[in-house]
Amino acid sequence: YGPPGVAMRVSCLTDNRNRTAADVRHVFSKHGGNLGASGCVSYMFQQKGIFAVSAETGVSEDDLMMIALDAGAEDFSEEEDSFEILTDPDTFEEVREALEKAGIPMASADVTMIPQNYVKVTDETALKGLQRTLDLLDEDDDVQAVYHNWDEE
Repeated sequence: YGPPGVAMRVSCLTDNRNRTAADVRHVFSKHGGNLGASGCVSYMFQQKGIFAVSAETGVSEDDLMMIALDAGAEDFSEEEDSFEILTDPDTFEEVREALEKAGIPMASADVTMIPQNYVKVTDETALKGLQRTLDLLDEDDDVQAVYHNWDEE
């Protein structure tokens, strides 16, 4: 858990598990967080495929929605200047292929972890600690991805 109780899931790829665990533990303890047992926050996140498609592709919202949903997408939403498509990781490839076959360019396509709930952080000291924790984890070569439930808005 990062400061102040923000759930964080850190994915690492390493050749030395002890070194990486010590480095990650040091980052958390230095900035007001703590390292829990392996998998202690996993239940707070769901693995999902996310596609972002620019609204300027020339494809209507209804057509894009039908292509995505017919290919197995779970959810479709409109953002300010783009569309977001959510899929189960098992149907990620089918949806990607359907979008490519229809000639729809994707701004991004990733399988990621989505938090089930979000935490708002208003304390300025906690915000600085949380941002510094994220920055230090990002700098670590063994850290592949950091997922958190901090509501950044």
